Amino acid sequence: MGDLHASDIEIESSEREMRARNQFRDHLVGAIPKLRAFALSLASHSDYADDLVQETLMKAWNHQNSFQAGTNIKAWLFTILRNEYFSQLRKRKREVEDADGDYAGNVMTSGGQESQLDMADLRIALQQLPDDQREAVVLVGASGFSYQEVAQICQVPVGTIKSRVNRARNKLALLLGSETPAAMFSDSSGAVTPPK
Repeated sequence: MGDLHASDIEIESSEREMRARNQFRDHLVGAIPKLRAFALSLASHSDYADDLVQETLMKAWNHQNSFQAGTNIKAWLFTILRNEYFSQLRKRKREVEDADGDYAGNVMTSGGQESQLDMADLRIALQQLPDDQREAVVLVGASGFSYQEVAQICQVPVGTIKSRVNRARNKLALLLGSETPAAMFSDSSGAVTPPK
């Protein structure tokens, strides 16, 4: 059994780091669609959502050493995106708001099919929810995270997430003209589709 030379050890270490970096990159690329969907639910403008995702990916890449291998990378990325969104929201508080919706009305385009109109109605209704409720219902309902994962992302107890999701569903039902939230979140057989 021969001794490894210092250069052999350096090469092996370098190769290990490269494999880890490539694996991390692959995880980041794989998460982009879900990050973008979450960013769109928060941001309401696709350009801003894309900027949030880009900023999230840059921060994740620059701080990959702080990611603990074996933990949930999607939850880590969603936490970065969420924190970035709220940081930017705090910075924008001094900007003029579009209270009467004139600007939003000018950038919206009407859909060609009823489902697109329904989606537009849902997006408008989602934007009327408080940030914490919108975030919870989108993460649980649209992104497929469990209550426990959302609680970890938002850094609050599981019961708080369940409460936020319930209030968001009730408010969406009112805003969208449904008699009950169960009618909105059920399939054609009438069975309610609960979140994970």
